[in-house]
Amino acid sequence: MKLYLALPLALLALLAAASGVAAVSRGWVLPMNRSHVRSPHLYGWGQLVVACALCWQVVVGLVISDSGTRPAGTLIGGVILLVGLIVIMVSRLDRGNRKGGRKA
Repeated sequence: MKLYLALPLALLALLAAASGVAAVSRGWVLPMNRSHVRSPHLYGWGQLVVACALCWQVVVGLVISDSGTRPAGTLIGGVILLVGLIVIMVSRLDRGNRKGGRKA
């Protein structure tokens, strides 16, 4: 991986991790996503997993030069990224219209 690809990817991972930490610790979500996210904590965990996957891709692309291990590392990073995106999608699902108490 070239350095001009790794630097923006690492910056994107850092921004995703910062937003994920804010969502997990405080329940804060970016204003453009607030109306869509139903579970901010789960959304934050999904962002942290995505950030981890992006960091994994940078490490595999820059550090590992063995041609036999690089495809496996890239595949693992892709699976981690997919898991993070699925967690983010689940956090956007509507939980239904449940209300505590009896039906009248």
